[in-house]
Amino acid sequence: MSVAIVTDSTAYLPASVVDAHSIQVVPLHVIVGGTEFSEGVDITTAEVAAALRSFKPVSTSRPSPQSFLDAYEKAAAGGADGIVSVHISADMSSTVESAHLAAQQSPVPVRVVDSRSLGMAMGYAVVSAAELASRGGTADDVAAQARSRSEASTVVFYVDTLEHLRRGGRIGSASAFLGSALAIKPILGLVDGHIRPLEKVRTSSRALARLEELAASAIEKADAGVDIAVHHLDSQARADDLAARLTDRLAAGDGEVRVVELGAVVGAHVGPGTLAVAVSPRPAP
Repeated sequence: MSVAIVTDSTAYLPASVVDAHSIQVVPLHVIVGGTEFSEGVDITTAEVAAALRSFKPVSTSRPSPQSFLDAYEKAAAGGADGIVSVHISADMSSTVESAHLAAQQSPVPVRVVDSRSLGMAMGYAVVSAAELASRGGTADDVAAQARSRSEASTVVFYVDTLEHLRRGGRIGSASAFLGSALAIKPILGLVDGHIRPLEKVRTSSRALARLEELAASAIEKADAGVDIAVHHLDSQARADDLAARLTDRLAAGDGEVRVVELGAVVGAHVGPGTLAVAVSPRPAP
């Protein structure tokens, strides 16, 4: 059986990785000032950051079921007997719902996986799924691989302000108001598919130091090697600095750290200045 892998643009996989593993990526949409764009296709993260800074209305929307059906039909036409479709947490987007609707009309069976995650925490799970598929894994085994690696991952992040999360309905208004009123710099985490406040810190420098410590703790808990992504939106220098420090914490050969810019969709909800770390333990050989 040949199993094809489909994901969505919030995995933020580098193009070289997508091409190397023949992964199909279906874009989510960003609406800026009433104009709709496809993430990773016709809008940049810099443009989204500029819109947010200038207080232009920015929102997001899921791909249509037809977009997924097109991807599934393309995979089937390319010889796939089955498809594993891995997507952003259903608690943050209805993308999974679109994938399920498309799967009902797919010419070959589709296993839709709710990663309960986003960003490279999901991206690394997609890569593991693709690697297993290339070794001849069944669709059920490939889907299980994606779920298990995603569930094992840790995502922690720092935002300059909670306002963008409040506007998008990803965090409560009371929490956002309290954070702004007290000038709190929150550390947030992804917990069972939801964004949850983890800690409250008074200054950005302390918040960034705590972000590093939480990521380092997740690294230390890994039994084998880990893959680490430092995500950012309009904060390249801080991301590079954090990546260098996390690299110093890894023993030789125990992992890899890469800097990956947050895309337009997640960026629209967290805002400029965001730093996030995804720590993804590698599956056992």
